[in-house]
Amino acid sequence: MRLGIGAIGGKDSMSGSFEKMHVPPTLVSFAVTTGKTQQAVSPEYKRAGDEVYMLCAEKGGDGLPDAESLKAVFAQVTALLRSGEAVSCYTPGYGGIAEAVMKCAFGNGFGFEFDESIELSSIFGYNYGVFLLETAPGANIPGAVRLGTVTKKRFFVYKSEKVPFEKAEKAYESKLEPVFACNIAPAETKVYNIDYKAESYPSPLVKNARPKVLIPAFPGTNCEYDSAKAMRDAGAEPEIIVIRNLDPAAIKHSAELFASELKTAQMVFIPGGFSGGDEPDGSGKFITAFFRNAAVKEEVTALLDDRGGLMCGICNGFQALIKLGLVPYGRITEAGEDDATLTFNTRARHQSKIVRTRIASNKSPWLALTRPGEIYSVPISHGEGRFLASDKLIAKLAANGQIATQYCDENGNATNDVQYNPNGSCCAVEGITSPDGRVFGKMGHSERYAPGLYKNVPGDYEIKMFASAVKYFR
Repeated sequence: MRLGIGAIGGKDSMSGSFEKMHVPPTLVSFAVTTGKTQQAVSPEYKRAGDEVYMLCAEKGGDGLPDAESLKAVFAQVTALLRSGEAVSCYTPGYGGIAEAVMKCAFGNGFGFEFDESIELSSIFGYNYGVFLLETAPGANIPGAVRLGTVTKKRFFVYKSEKVPFEKAEKAYESKLEPVFACNIAPAETKVYNIDYKAESYPSPLVKNARPKVLIPAFPGTNCEYDSAKAMRDAGAEPEIIVIRNLDPAAIKHSAELFASELKTAQMVFIPGGFSGGDEPDGSGKFITAFFRNAAVKEEVTALLDDRGGLMCGICNGFQALIKLGLVPYGRITEAGEDDATLTFNTRARHQSKIVRTRIASNKSPWLALTRPGEIYSVPISHGEGRFLASDKLIAKLAANGQIATQYCDENGNATNDVQYNPNGSCCAVEGITSPDGRVFGKMGHSERYAPGLYKNVPGDYEIKMFASAVKYFR
């Protein structure tokens, strides 16, 4: 009431009273809001030499922030961020100012030196409801307390005490290392940059200004809408077909419907997710079984062999493509013991982060707008993304331009380092294609990009694969 903000509740047990039971006064804090992406400001420190200030509302006798003072602080913080005077902002949690400063410094690898006037108890005590703001030196912020300075030297400094950045980072990251290993040793397997430049591209039998894309949504699929949006934005006409599996009749009907729609489609896009919960015995098995249905297999073959169509699979879709043989062979086959496969990450757990990938080959029509050596950032989300193949098969695929993308480090080089190659893929392979490039499978979610996303992780996310696929048909 004091903040003047309308609250919306939806839980009937919080309605106030029921018979002889009364609900005590309760504060429910919602941490989700809406806003313009161009106004979003990330928390990590941006520049060495900047100063960090703390803004805090006045507190009443009950220890809670005074409503009017708090609203004034909200307005002041908003104005500083919108004007660009403040370049980062963070609100301390249970770890207080110490945790907040540490995390903000970790982001871009800076150190921090606390102002000598700050009491140690303030640094490590609870301090809810305050804002930490990074500004250029000499900023004049009424009511703010100067906490200290962002430093190029990688130390956390308080008066005469210093904690090296690396020591703090190791303490932070190693707490759960015995349980969830993050910093495992790189595999001692052969890894090198692959570069293959296409001289020509295949072409479809019939051109189409707005190609139709079939997107099957299996039980457990969770990227069908992202994929449809990416294709629509590129100029294609996506159609999501839900694959129903309540009973054998539903599966049969779904297969018949999908096969029928395939006759008039130019592309098939198998989206990511966790089809069938990735059980039993590995990912993509339900998708694989569906595409081996006689009618579906026949129409996929016609799409690729007779009409020059395209297929793509990302994450769960890539897992299905490789188990079907569509990559690297370009046709649905039975898996052989020497074939490439995707298996559990070397970290033995799900990985969700931003990684860098390099274009190893632009042979695929999906990558015709890129050049070998270009670097693109991409979000990943998978537990079984480790590409496994023999050195002999990798060399063969590389020579034919079928290794499309590789995980790479900050210098753009393929690597086994788990910080950059998140699943331990052989030769850092992130994506491969069929022999002619028209079928493309990759782990990274290139469909999960739109302008304004991932603002705090710099990089080029626009791989142009969807626009490239549409251009192929035009």
